[in-house]
Amino acid sequence: MPLPRFAPPQTWYSLLHAVPLRSLHTLVRTVEDRRVRAGPQPFRPGVESAVEVSGGTGPRAEIRREAGRGGVPTIVLGGFVPDAGEQIFLLRRFLLSSGDVYSVHYPADGFSLALLLAQLDDLLADLIRRGQRPVVFAVSFGAGLVLEWLRRARARGVVLPLGGVVLVSPVACVEDVVPPGPGKPGTLIGRALKPFLQAGASPDPTAVERARVLFARMFEAGAQNKLALRRLMTARELQLLHAGVLGSIRGITDEGACARVQAMREMRSPTDYFTPGLLPLSLAPALVLFAEREEGMLDAAAPSLFAFRHAHRAYFPEGSVREVRAAPGQPPVQHASLVFHVFEFLPPLQAFYARLRAQRWPLAA
Repeated sequence: MPLPRFAPPQTWYSLLHAVPLRSLHTLVRTVEDRRVRAGPQPFRPGVESAVEVSGGTGPRAEIRREAGRGGVPTIVLGGFVPDAGEQIFLLRRFLLSSGDVYSVHYPADGFSLALLLAQLDDLLADLIRRGQRPVVFAVSFGAGLVLEWLRRARARGVVLPLGGVVLVSPVACVEDVVPPGPGKPGTLIGRALKPFLQAGASPDPTAVERARVLFARMFEAGAQNKLALRRLMTARELQLLHAGVLGSIRGITDEGACARVQAMREMRSPTDYFTPGLLPLSLAPALVLFAEREEGMLDAAAPSLFAFRHAHRAYFPEGSVREVRAAPGQPPVQHASLVFHVFEFLPPLQAFYARLRAQRWPLAA
């Protein structure tokens, strides 16, 4: 069953993001940003009881908080790369208009799935104590982390008290990228990651470097349309983004890269827990966004594509799934392309957050 195509409504909001006015939008954003001195600051929950009992070892993720202007906070988890801050580079102002933003930055030299999920438990508990139910906004690999977090909570008989869930181009398990069996994966990413999955051995440094180069080239490919970029950001912003993304890609150690892939191996496929004992994952409003060109990253038989195309309401009864497409004549929307296709992603996100701001959630689980 094909996904419904999202056609932006002709509202004042959508008109302000029309192609001829995007340069004006960039000017307004950059002027506002210059007036704001404090950026994201390191944050640790007041109590870290889940971390203490998690049994997870290795370096922690760094959580950064930026103060927003509303009462709907957002927890952001980025993809495999880049960091969460670069992932929402052009969405940051929009998210801050709803509330504080907590961005989760994975450690460069290791990764523990158990420890990361315990950090999310403690962060959520901290926000609930302050009377806030956050939206969890997760991209690609980060969306897989959130699905695993929700699944493990349900296995304990707990439904996490979230305000909302946004999953962008979710990669929930290894099978989404590398199909099982000896055959050659159908995507460049799949072929780059397959050496990490060989039993009984770690990939050699050449394989790690090949994967690092591929992720860098994917970013560079998105940055080729200079005319479109001038409507999205200033030259200084592009320079900062370029340095941040490539810095995070190059900064991941071989051990850190292998640990992130190992975390993917620990994630259960959504089709494996299609059972009443574990579903629904959350009763909170949910939005799943797929790009029109997911085939550059996801395998054609990706379990996540199948699960959310055909049965998303089993996982999120208050959820919806949308396919984000570019306007005619514009470059197609690629997997998790929140920077280069920010204006295509904004309308469904704006509508979703408007719905959340209009609601008042009880704090009962």
